[in-house]
Amino acid sequence: MELLFTKQPIKFIMKIILVPVIITLLAFHGNAQSVSSSSSTYNEPHRPQIHFSPEAHWMNDPNGMVFFNNQYHLFYQYYPDSTVWGPMHWGHATSKDLIHWQNLPIALYPDSLGYIFSGSAVVDINNTSGFGKNGKAPLVAIFTHHDPKGEKSGSNTFQNQSLAYSLDEGITWKKYDSNPVLKNPGIKDFRDPKVSWFEPDKKWIMTLATLNDITFYSSKDLKDWTKESEFGQKLGAHGGVWECPDLFPLTYNGQKIWVLIVNINPGGPNGGSATQYFTGNFDGHTFTPNQTNTKWLDYGPDEYAGITWSNTGSRKIFLGWMSNWQYANVVPTEKWRSATTVPRELGIEKVGQQFLVTSKPVSELSTLAAAPVAIKNIKARKFDVTAKAGKMEGPFRLELSADKLESYSITFSNKLDENVVVGFDKAANEYYIDRTRSGKVDFEKGFAKRHTAPRFSSRQSEKMTLIVDNASIELFADNGRSTMTAIFFPHEVYSNIQIKSTSNLNIKSLVLTKLKRIWK
Repeated sequence: MELLFTKQPIKFIMKIILVPVIITLLAFHGNAQSVSSSSSTYNEPHRPQIHFSPEAHWMNDPNGMVFFNNQYHLFYQYYPDSTVWGPMHWGHATSKDLIHWQNLPIALYPDSLGYIFSGSAVVDINNTSGFGKNGKAPLVAIFTHHDPKGEKSGSNTFQNQSLAYSLDEGITWKKYDSNPVLKNPGIKDFRDPKVSWFEPDKKWIMTLATLNDITFYSSKDLKDWTKESEFGQKLGAHGGVWECPDLFPLTYNGQKIWVLIVNINPGGPNGGSATQYFTGNFDGHTFTPNQTNTKWLDYGPDEYAGITWSNTGSRKIFLGWMSNWQYANVVPTEKWRSATTVPRELGIEKVGQQFLVTSKPVSELSTLAAAPVAIKNIKARKFDVTAKAGKMEGPFRLELSADKLESYSITFSNKLDENVVVGFDKAANEYYIDRTRSGKVDFEKGFAKRHTAPRFSSRQSEKMTLIVDNASIELFADNGRSTMTAIFFPHEVYSNIQIKSTSNLNIKSLVLTKLKRIWK
């Protein structure tokens, strides 16, 4: 997703309009230095310690995520000259375990065709593009060129799809001489290509966001594209523009179920940006949904633009931008803005007659774990976890299980009486995250709220996992059927935990595990 000029404050609009693309082009020659990850840099207030964030400046959508030669590549929307949105580049980082990241030089810079907006990357194993040399398979990036001059002039064709390729495992990139490869037919929002290989027809499929629906294209060589079909104009949520789609299969009891992810802004279930999805079938030409009701991959306010890594086989690993366009430009961080969620493994379950996509933190997160503290059989009417387990300073994981679910709340607080409250409301049958008194909240009028997510299980028992960092919390309940993400900005890190219940909730097990910071 890319924030357009019409969504920016007037002062910032003028700044963007007056910044020539040529300045950014010149920066290619002087600024392409490897970025260090010093401990002093990654120790600022509110800095995530177990989530990826750039060393400095602005970041939004994850882009071009691809697994190749035992490395996970993460590209992302990046503006290297400010902590607010500006002319988009592709930042770049790599990881061998999805947890520890190495910052690398900027991969793609704006050029005469425009800014480098969101897209994807693939391993062209069969060299269908012809970009490979000497038997070396190329990495191919497919992205949106966004022409700011065309947008300013009132044209509807200012977004087009282009290619770049790499023969050195993503370190350096060359843009295709004949860009763009898919020209805009006259649709104002024509962007965010997610490309994948469709083996039965030996062709590439592009899933493209086109205003308020999805258009599928196919190609044999990544260069020449043919329109296949459209989907979704009157289905799902339409409170805002559709963006950053993804298409992939998951398996349920041997049955292949296709999942179509569609990010939307605004129009999320708790305001602003969010990720919805559809399940169904894809035959290489058309996506046919098996349910048309609106479903959300994450109900919290702060997961957006999420897509999956390519080239990971049957394992589908999802990553989102941990913010919301409602306030992303004004959150109270100074040297950098935004982070990603923890990587999540997606699965699928059938509840009643509908398929639900589940989300769980990747198992690799356990590599950060210190010795856990386990507490059994808690009578949770009022229980001081800190008194029993000690202060939880820094990031940690909390795992809770109960045989019979009742209403309860878990309060994370500091000595300033700032807090975030996570819990379950049995009467409403919903989970919630309340950040009303979380610390710095006055930077945006809609930030201090209580956000909710429905429960999708009828079981009496419950298991819930919380991943808590310096300025974020991620909730995974009922095997990942309900997921929420929320950021917050306390004046001091939360270190105290209390549990309360208005009923006789018996928590069978509570496990607290400190997590080591990922930055050295």
